[in-house]
Amino acid sequence: MERVSTSPLARIRWWLLAVLVLELVGTLVELLLLQHFEGLLQCVPLVLIVLTLLLVAWHVARPRPANLLALQVTMCGLVLAGFVGIRVHLQGAAEFQLEMDRSQPRWNVFKKALQAQAPPALAPGVMLQMGLLGLVYAYRHPEE
Repeated sequence: MERVSTSPLARIRWWLLAVLVLELVGTLVELLLLQHFEGLLQCVPLVLIVLTLLLVAWHVARPRPANLLALQVTMCGLVLAGFVGIRVHLQGAAEFQLEMDRSQPRWNVFKKALQAQAPPALAPGVMLQMGLLGLVYAYRHPEE
């Protein structure tokens, strides 16, 4: 991996990686505090975050094309998990709104689902953000 002092691009890469790690750790702590592990589907973000942290550590310790590729694949998994999570959260919030009043127009259900506090509909977007940040870090990386 590029060292911090070699070039401005290398410094930017290190900062991107540092921000990614901070975001991963913060999200992991938040999900654990929220006990986001009641079902198999709720464990997916936890597993992906832990896997990503392990891959980042491996990549920093021994930068190689193989672990960079593994990191890129995992970043794609985070992006996918973000999209799926948003859908699952929206669906859960919409079902709750429909249980309260089945006569609501679909648009009202959708708006209320977006504004719901539990589950927060757009919270899984952080997975999408982390995945994209990791992909930017890996873009045209010297280890490719």
